[in-house]
Amino acid sequence: MAFSSDFLRELEARSPIEEIAPSYVQLKRSGRNLMGLCPFHNEKTPSFVVYPESNSFYCFGCHKGGGIFQFIMEAERLAFPDAVRWLAQRAGMTVPEDGADDGMSRLRTRILEINREAGRFYFGVLSTPAGAAGYRYLRERGLSNRTIQRFGLGFAPESGYALVDHLRAKGYAPEEITAADMARTSQRGRLYDRYRGRVMFPIFDLRGNVVAFGGRVLGDEKPKYINTADTPVYHKSSGLFAMNLAKEEAARSRALILAEGYMDVIALHQAGFSNAIASLGTALTEEQARVIRRYAEEAVLCYDADEAGQRATQRAIPILKGAGLRVRVVTVPGGKDPDGYIRSQGENGPLRFRQLLEAGGNDTEYALAKLKARFDLDTEDGKARYLREAVNTVLAGLDGLERDIYAGKLAGETGVNRESILETARQAALQRQRREKRDFDRSLAQVEALESSVNPDKKGNPRAAQAEEGILAYLFAHPEASREMAAALPPEKFVTRWNRRVYELLLGKTMAEPAPRGPMSLADFAQELSGGELAELTRVVNRRREAPVSPGDVQAFREILLEEAGQASAQEIREASPEQLRAYLEALRKRK
Repeated sequence: MAFSSDFLRELEARSPIEEIAPSYVQLKRSGRNLMGLCPFHNEKTPSFVVYPESNSFYCFGCHKGGGIFQFIMEAERLAFPDAVRWLAQRAGMTVPEDGADDGMSRLRTRILEINREAGRFYFGVLSTPAGAAGYRYLRERGLSNRTIQRFGLGFAPESGYALVDHLRAKGYAPEEITAADMARTSQRGRLYDRYRGRVMFPIFDLRGNVVAFGGRVLGDEKPKYINTADTPVYHKSSGLFAMNLAKEEAARSRALILAEGYMDVIALHQAGFSNAIASLGTALTEEQARVIRRYAEEAVLCYDADEAGQRATQRAIPILKGAGLRVRVVTVPGGKDPDGYIRSQGENGPLRFRQLLEAGGNDTEYALAKLKARFDLDTEDGKARYLREAVNTVLAGLDGLERDIYAGKLAGETGVNRESILETARQAALQRQRREKRDFDRSLAQVEALESSVNPDKKGNPRAAQAEEGILAYLFAHPEASREMAAALPPEKFVTRWNRRVYELLLGKTMAEPAPRGPMSLADFAQELSGGELAELTRVVNRRREAPVSPGDVQAFREILLEEAGQASAQEIREASPEQLRAYLEALRKRK
């Protein structure tokens, strides 16, 4: 059966290959990727690569590759529809298909019902004597009744059995309640509430279903928060608190504010910043970053100002950038979190926080500020060390224009000649580029030594095939350029038949209405391409990740194809009539 692209994309986002693959192969980190011995053929030297950024894999030994669907098809020996069902069961998603409901699907439905009923129960407790302490806490934290209702906040009674008794009275079986992680079983076999004496924060999926809860203790008991464990309907590595509410504002502003905790997000929403979200009790994951990229182009990090929050900020920046997001960082003054800062400013809290947002620098400015704080710029040694670190770790990774801008800023801070800083940064950038090119050429040589069974035309047209692959990789990452590309380079200008077919598929998907948001995914092609074809596309896309294709490269590739498209192959020349041969030679003379 055919699955909708929206369903496959969501399932792919909730199925990170870096979490699933280690069950089949031992992997070690290698830069931005993971490597190991291929699980699909015998080998002594690791040639199996997992690419977390594109949620894909490729083996340079047996040439198998593709996205997470192809991985499960190979690992579990399943057909594509069965691999989709396998992953959907793991992700707690219902497969949109006709037919009888199986046991796991029924359990997921029951868990969602239990969560919804539990959310109503906790919310109702707030207005009773048993929930008075919870209601008082929320009001003291500055939350209005409207905000409490909007987020469905509640309170878990102290008794330890109130929710269990309520759910059992509604007809839910003990095994269903424990599967939802709403209860635990004592050593004596008695069911008791998972949450007791805690303010409850329901967690919703993008469809508005309650999939989990977070509970905060009112006193000093540890842990301060406890959260629902992974269940058939919830995986914390992909969940984002308040994303169901923030996605609409994100669609308008193309930005999401990423805070650290539930109360920060709720306070920001109440203050008018309805595009605020938070990761759920874990450090930000690549899977969550991919979800964010589906709805936004920019992520604004607003973590706590303490040391732990700053470490989390530094860790999150490359993850968000790796997903294709622009990143800005807001530092809340006074060591406060966003919630505390807004409340400390009284009625001016929303205005003051908006000023912080507007003043927040990008990730480069944040990196330079963190470096600057480490050195004493009143000493010559401190200036020299600061400049050396800034040039090698920050400026060397920027493009020419950005490097020029920040060299000027560093000159103003240190009094060192701007041209001297800029020249040192250029040299550092050249050294970095040489290293990256050396590594890239080494991996490229491995691939180029292979003959493509998927694209046999490549062997006789290597120059055109390389240009075509560059264009495919660019469109994969920048689908918004498809209309302009189609006008400048129609599919018939592609020389190799397989690349032409993929190009036509790409244009068809990217020019459809509504247009896809963010980069294309291998899941978008899972139903049109065979396993070998998806492996080839995986190689094409991931090969260009270390050295991304620029608009200038695309122009050069386009010129190559326009030139090559007008050249006859050796076979065509041999088979041409005298008239055709004369016409071809005349066309070549005119081009010269």
